[in-house]
Amino acid sequence: MPQHPALSPGRAALVTGAASGLGLAAARAFAGLGMNVWLADLPGEALEAARAEVAALAAVEVRAVPTDVGSREAVAALREAMLAQGGPPAVLMLNAGIEGGGTLFSDLDLWHRILDTNLWGVVNGIGAFVPGMIEAGRPGAVIVTGSKQGITTPPGNTPYNVSKAGVKVVTEALAHDLRGRAGCPVSAHLFIPGFVYTGLARARGVAEKPEGAWTPEETIAFLLERLDDFYILCPDNETSRAQDERRIAWAAGDIIENRPALSRWHPDHAEAFRRHMAG
Repeated sequence: MPQHPALSPGRAALVTGAASGLGLAAARAFAGLGMNVWLADLPGEALEAARAEVAALAAVEVRAVPTDVGSREAVAALREAMLAQGGPPAVLMLNAGIEGGGTLFSDLDLWHRILDTNLWGVVNGIGAFVPGMIEAGRPGAVIVTGSKQGITTPPGNTPYNVSKAGVKVVTEALAHDLRGRAGCPVSAHLFIPGFVYTGLARARGVAEKPEGAWTPEETIAFLLERLDDFYILCPDNETSRAQDERRIAWAAGDIIENRPALSRWHPDHAEAFRRHMAG
């Protein structure tokens, strides 16, 4: 498959949440393609270590900018720093995200912390960078990291699910807007990882990569191979695309069939769901 025209040597890629996991793997991949890379994440040793790691890979410019993506002012400052060095990014990867372990009845501070990073980080990034990418008139790609949990919304972890459901809606709206602009060379993409072994998994006490998980590098390679698609739905070593499709279809069917909310986990629908997954 031809490479997306935004992935060009000498152009810039900006990655949020770049100090670890998928963000760091993406930064490494962009540097390997000869792109100059900007890494944005919270301040600390991890961000500087990520910058040094990416800079050692290729003869490209690599900058790390401490940024709280939940702050509109901080994201605007990041934009101004990029503009001062040559213009808007060719690739904008809005990837910063936290899980937080929240529930429906978690305190509001936790809700705000998760939504500020996961959802407002995307809204702030789009507002700060995409108008300039459009105005530049050059091929560009906006990649937003979503989640299967934002589509099937399983019980528990409700603040995270809400944030990623919002990310899906915002990215779909962006794609529609860009599509309606005559001759606009900027595209939007919703990146939907599968089971990936990242810092979030380690934070939950998973010390070693489970067999069912992909590495961040495998997941980013899949993303780049399919950057012509809008919905980039990733499988992993335990879940196939066919299984994901059936789970997503069942979730949509709750509304169509007027089943109980989250019927996939309802005991009265367990057998029907089993038959559905078996085809």
